[in-house]
Amino acid sequence: MTSAHPSRPPAESASGTESADRVADVLVSFTRSDRPLGVSQIARDLGLSKAVVHRILQSLASRALVQAIPGDARYALGPTAVGLGTKAWSQLDVRSLAAPALRRLRDQTRETATLSVLVGNRRIYLDQYESPQEVKMVIEIGPQFPLHSGASSRSILAFLPQAFIDEVVAELVDLRPDVDPDEFLDGLAQVRDLGYATSTNERNTGAASIAAPFFDASGNVLGSISSSGPAARYAQPADESHQEHVAQVLAAARSITHLLQPARS
Repeated sequence: MTSAHPSRPPAESASGTESADRVADVLVSFTRSDRPLGVSQIARDLGLSKAVVHRILQSLASRALVQAIPGDARYALGPTAVGLGTKAWSQLDVRSLAAPALRRLRDQTRETATLSVLVGNRRIYLDQYESPQEVKMVIEIGPQFPLHSGASSRSILAFLPQAFIDEVVAELVDLRPDVDPDEFLDGLAQVRDLGYATSTNERNTGAASIAAPFFDASGNVLGSISSSGPAARYAQPADESHQEHVAQVLAAARSITHLLQPARS
């Protein structure tokens, strides 16, 4: 009589589960940081040895889930991780989730309300609710936009990790050598302080916009909500009507962030 043997000993199974947990913890640590991470910091935060963290990072890097920062001993999320984020959008029906907030914002402001999401290092418009007024802002769904221009883009960029911001600033300087990087970064800091971004005739279209970001349960920025229309209808920042408009956009963004939180039992 032969005895049956499990295909994997219990000890091996437990060890495998623990290893998988460690890999997952290291990867998740990048989503909770606003800057690249080094071996020592990850090891300290997770209570792991540097050798273990180094091996995990090498494995993740081999699959482009993380990438080493050139000239630095730290790592940032890689293109495969970005691809996972893009895939997540296809599985999360954020358009339906955001629809009530967009309709409410459009009705409150009588301007076009838009939904943008972050895809890789670009932004796309996912949905819009058009203004009922004859002269209005109408956007095209689908095309990709850089993160350095426009209120919808900058309201996202301001809350991304610094390494990501640096890449976008370098892209902007290559495109427009006259841009002052320090002034641009100061503008992003102001967006972080205020919680929203504005733009007026930035692309020479005569349009203005107020945009605010929304976030996932871990505090990662996912996209933005904006209210857009002809610049002539948008008040100056000191005006009471501008502050009311800003409050309405912020409320719409916060409502989407709230809906993206996991349900509590």
